[in-house]
Amino acid sequence: MFSRRQCLELGASAVIPRTARSNSNNNGVWTKKAGTQWKQNHGWLVGCNFIPSTAANFLHDLLWQQDSRGFLQRIDAVLDVCQQNGIGAMLVLFDSVWHPHPKLGVQAKPKPHVHNSGWVQSPGADLLTAPRSRQRLLGKYVTGVIEHFSKDTRVHAWDIWNEPDQDNNDSYAALEIKDKAGRVYPLLKQAFEWARAARPTAPLTSGISEGDWKSNATLRPIERLMLENSDVISFHSYSKPQTLERQINELRAWGRPLLCTEFMARPKGSTFDPCLEILKRNDVGAYCWGFVSGKTQTIYPWDSWKRAYSEPPAIWFHDILRPDGSAYDGREVAYIKSLTSI
Repeated sequence: MFSRRQCLELGASAVIPRTARSNSNNNGVWTKKAGTQWKQNHGWLVGCNFIPSTAANFLHDLLWQQDSRGFLQRIDAVLDVCQQNGIGAMLVLFDSVWHPHPKLGVQAKPKPHVHNSGWVQSPGADLLTAPRSRQRLLGKYVTGVIEHFSKDTRVHAWDIWNEPDQDNNDSYAALEIKDKAGRVYPLLKQAFEWARAARPTAPLTSGISEGDWKSNATLRPIERLMLENSDVISFHSYSKPQTLERQINELRAWGRPLLCTEFMARPKGSTFDPCLEILKRNDVGAYCWGFVSGKTQTIYPWDSWKRAYSEPPAIWFHDILRPDGSAYDGREVAYIKSLTSI
């Protein structure tokens, strides 16, 4: 479906400038010139956050600890499939959203009809609250994965941490640790440092998702950390078109390429028509949430954590295709194709 510079965000892309990391500022962040070069080489990136219909999660530090070699082999296999289909990937290393207590082994089944009820955080609460010596396991994960794929042209970018300031108040508030953002902040800073030490040729980023972005003074400390350490700027927006336009204009002040790494929640007014056109017109990378309906159950809205559903909603929240590959909305697919030159 996506053929104009196809891309996926995997959590978790077509020539990468091999000199970009050397074209960096004193803190290791790319110069704006290096970011512009990367953007020119990649053009308009358009695709989705991809999780197979049979899975509820993707990359995770515990899988690295359990079997690092097998973990890298599985990532490599996925990247091969992407390459065979003309698709590049953004790999997501950490994620602060959903269940805060991940465990290895057979996973609990998702709760029926509940949005993303099988997803688990990485790192989990136990590592967020662990002594610094134990947290070094996370450094080995970051450097191990990035070093292995550091010059791999199948990787468009590295999303270091998805929504690091997420408190999960509407889902797992009772299980979350106190002062989570305060514990994540130093680890996020360290994660950027670990990642840069692995010398990737693709850019690093961490997408802001909430807050007031109109000036440096209105940013929260963790947002400022994310933006100041990102080679390219990424953000999430499930807002209506007018707000999306405003957010794009606010983030342009950073003078770096922009990637919207999550959008499209139909009942919220974040729809392909016109949001995808807005992103294309502004030359902002566009990664919608969800490709195919499945175990993530993201066709159900966020309020499914509070409100009982017994069948799929009339208007899907996320996702484009049914598990059999048929379109949820054929007109929507036609619109996507019209903007992606298929």
